[in-house]
Amino acid sequence: MVTRAGLEVPWLVPAVLAVVVALVVGLLLRDRRGTTPVANTDDLRRVPALRAWRVRYRVLRVGVVLAVAVAAVAAAVLAARPVTVQERTRELANRDIVLCLDVSGSMLEYDERVVATFERLVEGFTGERVALSVFDSTSSTVFPLTDDYELVTSQLRAAREAFAGEDAGTEIFRGTSGIEGQASLVGDGVASCTLLFDQFDDARSRSIVLATDNEVWGTPVYSLPAAVDLATSRGVVVYALYPDEDERFFSASTAAELRIAAEGTGGTFAAVADPGAVPTILDRVKDSQLAAMQVDPEQVVTDDDDPWVWLLYVTGLAVVVLAWRVRA
Repeated sequence: MVTRAGLEVPWLVPAVLAVVVALVVGLLLRDRRGTTPVANTDDLRRVPALRAWRVRYRVLRVGVVLAVAVAAVAAAVLAARPVTVQERTRELANRDIVLCLDVSGSMLEYDERVVATFERLVEGFTGERVALSVFDSTSSTVFPLTDDYELVTSQLRAAREAFAGEDAGTEIFRGTSGIEGQASLVGDGVASCTLLFDQFDDARSRSIVLATDNEVWGTPVYSLPAAVDLATSRGVVVYALYPDEDERFFSASTAAELRIAAEGTGGTFAAVADPGAVPTILDRVKDSQLAAMQVDPEQVVTDDDDPWVWLLYVTGLAVVVLAWRVRA
């Protein structure tokens, strides 16, 4: 970050300075010419009290002139608008992350944990694009890839509250129960999440954070291995989050299949209950970034006129006081 100070209208100050110098020189020359001589005043001029008065008078007049000059310069600087300019060169991350959540009844508790952690971590994002997709028997995109973090945060908050049962939550689940009698079609969910990435932008890394118990009820279009093959062909890495096996009685084979699928794309497999799972995944995602994107420098202009305002106040008050003393 580069910081520099300057004036928005720099030519104004030297112009005012030239006028002030001309006025001060003119007044001083006029004072040197003196006043009209008066006869028989030589003895009066030697009176100590009168001499002291004349010295004070001249000092006060010079003080008034100087105070007016300083006030004029301060006013000129304020009119020229002193500013501090900070030039910031930023790097934006070029990562795309799709949060892909299984919203079948067995997963809601775990989805809440994942979203809550993700909601906190989004605050540190700088350029990452994030999407949220949920699935059960069918898939629904809550929001597509975006770097509008205000939108991302509000939508994640709504999703967390829905998973926790704090509100009706009907919106978050809309479109996820399109096939009656089927649930947790994981392969179809992963395939849908894969298709959310921009197929023509290969300059950004692509990651899916998948939370599922991999307990499939029904006949999906894509099996999990087929969906993973689709993801791999499009350069997508899958990071899988699985319910804590100590708390739930899921089949060991489903966990093993999910682990093999995720690690086959270059991703990882972890338990949702692990508080460090999501941060660790995002650290891996950051390490996989292809290259940081340079953006145009950002200039932040801040008014820096406080010292000059105070100087104008003080010199203005000094002019009033000194002028009053001169008249007195």
